[in-house]
Amino acid sequence: MLAAIRNKLYDASQIDINNKLFTNKALWVLLIPIMVEQLLNSFMGMADTMMVSSVGSAAISAVSLVDSINALVLQVFSAMAAGAVIVCSQCLGRGDEKRCNKAARQVVLAMLVISVSLMLIGIGARKPLLHIIFGNIEADVMDNSMIYFLISVVSYPFMALFNAGSAFYRASGNSKFPMKVSILSNILNIIGNMILIFVFKMGVAGAALSTLLSRAFNAIIIFYFLRKPKQAIVIKDYFKIRPDFTLIATILAIGVPSGIENGMFQFGKLMIQSTVSELGTIAIAAQAMTNILENVNGIAAASIGIGLMTVVGQCMGAGRKEEAKYYIVKLTGYAEVAIIISCLVVLIITKPVTALARMEAQSARMCFEMVVFITITKPISWALSFIPAYGMRAAGDVKFSMILSSLTMWFCRVALCVYLCKVWGFGPIAVWIGMFADWTIRGILFTLRFLSGKWAEHSII
Repeated sequence: MLAAIRNKLYDASQIDINNKLFTNKALWVLLIPIMVEQLLNSFMGMADTMMVSSVGSAAISAVSLVDSINALVLQVFSAMAAGAVIVCSQCLGRGDEKRCNKAARQVVLAMLVISVSLMLIGIGARKPLLHIIFGNIEADVMDNSMIYFLISVVSYPFMALFNAGSAFYRASGNSKFPMKVSILSNILNIIGNMILIFVFKMGVAGAALSTLLSRAFNAIIIFYFLRKPKQAIVIKDYFKIRPDFTLIATILAIGVPSGIENGMFQFGKLMIQSTVSELGTIAIAAQAMTNILENVNGIAAASIGIGLMTVVGQCMGAGRKEEAKYYIVKLTGYAEVAIIISCLVVLIITKPVTALARMEAQSARMCFEMVVFITITKPISWALSFIPAYGMRAAGDVKFSMILSSLTMWFCRVALCVYLCKVWGFGPIAVWIGMFADWTIRGILFTLRFLSGKWAEHSII
């Protein structure tokens, strides 16, 4: 029975069990640092939210609302970084380090231009932008949002460059170094928050400034070490980089659909956030903490997906399609186990976290109820709705993922949430009902796509 299922998923006879590209040990050496790095990146936002909570509900709501915009921008950068991982890992799988390094330099140029443009737009249009997205929120929440957003946008170029640098290391199988940089930057962020929020009483401005300095540290350190010659990808002589539009087009052909997909995902979350913001400060605070906790319980599994892009990219570059299928199945199983464990752990710590954050009793109760719902539903459908898609994107199948994810986002997550809130008077739990519907449909359709084998027919390089 198990052998029949396995043969439906991949052809084991075409896989040399003694000569696989990634042993079990090599997989965990790649995956564990990514998990730690992603956890620390999430913790940076959590630290801001928890430390600024002492200032009041308006401050924590402002940080949450603005971070939803920052998450949208981060997803754009992450999509570009994913394009870098896919192209560079496929080049390395072929043994073409020269083309890999050339592609990496073009990624740096593109990321810098995009991030600086977004920074300038954010600075110039922050007032109308925040009013359009969040509508008529309470005055003190808007005032704090204006301050936090202004400082946050200055960090966009640093955020983009660190994502690019981390992608280069991951594409070559070295995920330890970005993890070490993230550990140091999180320590700096916490220290900065303590000094600026509690000593200098700077409130949300202190939280934003501390994050800005931490992100600048990230970018500077990782690009300093990318100059070292004893590694697969080397970036130096920055001022000599000139645009290669053909190569940039290849990278964008991967990055743009992923960026649209991730951007639509986050934009949908902004639409949902706008709906939740009309329910009052208590609901906003409850949803803000639930978002943080839900992100935490998905970090380990999402990290497995990020690592899977490197694995599948190198397999496809080396012409090992059946081995790529094998790793997609294997790592989807890993992700399911990770989701179950993570959801249970987060459920256990939810009440202590809400108490530590000094949340109001009603907000804390709403948050706990939503976490219980997530703990029940997320293990059912999350892994199949996300992990195979990471692998299929790494093979170049990005358009299908973009179209499917965008449709389920708008017709399940956004439309259902707005309908339940505005027509039936649901609270923020409507967000998670819509989310579960989205995950379930995505999981079914991505599984059918994987079984069809069409995703493995693309050619990137």
